[in-house]
Amino acid sequence: MGAWADDLGLEHSEAGDDEGRITFFADPAGALTKRLDMEMTHSGPASVGIIGRCKRFAVYAVNGQVKYVAVSEAEDDPAGDSDPSATLPPAVLDGILKLNDEL
Repeated sequence: MGAWADDLGLEHSEAGDDEGRITFFADPAGALTKRLDMEMTHSGPASVGIIGRCKRFAVYAVNGQVKYVAVSEAEDDPAGDSDPSATLPPAVLDGILKLNDEL
């Protein structure tokens, strides 16, 4: 995860770094993926050897409380590869802003 943050030029992305705005977390065993019910159960990935893949999703959480979840998936595109727009920054930021407007 650190290499991904470095590639993007992000600083302070480690868990527990209070100066950061984005925190990257790895889920190598899929525990969080399963707990959030974001495990992709479609047969497509498994048919090519990808076991336990998570759905394409974004979570906005504040102090451990999930405030907003976005998932990119469709019946004919379970991985959200053809249309990931629901989990891209513009849509996620829009969802967060709308959520904040409701408060």
